[in-house]
Amino acid sequence: MYKRDDAVSPVIGVILMVAITVILAAVIAAFVFGMAGGVDKTRVVSVVGERLSPEEIKITNYGGQDAIQLLEDENAFNVTINGAPAVLSREEENVLKKTVGSIGYYEATEAIGQDDVIVTGNFLDGKSSVIYSSKL
Repeated sequence: MYKRDDAVSPVIGVILMVAITVILAAVIAAFVFGMAGGVDKTRVVSVVGERLSPEEIKITNYGGQDAIQLLEDENAFNVTINGAPAVLSREEENVLKKTVGSIGYYEATEAIGQDDVIVTGNFLDGKSSVIYSSKL
């Protein structure tokens, strides 16, 4: 007799909407998880700076779980004061090193409370991370 196909269009519409939603969710998830893969691991190394006088800043290495991954000796840290490489103010053996408890004494360049001190750690995997950043 009569063929009834009144409900076919709404059912196909719902199926298409569900399929589009699933595909869209998969594309967004692939984009988000693909971007998160390039994030580096956080390094745990403690370095503390203090101003000893208007002319001198002291930086001490207190170590941390990732301190063993630092490069050896004078290559372990880069110290900058106001964007320029820091200048030692005392004997050469007073360089901030990988060794826990090592201390570096550096020349301050500005008035008290104005020097921007940044200490960057250099690691065995070839990467570097900012370990300390402060105004002293």
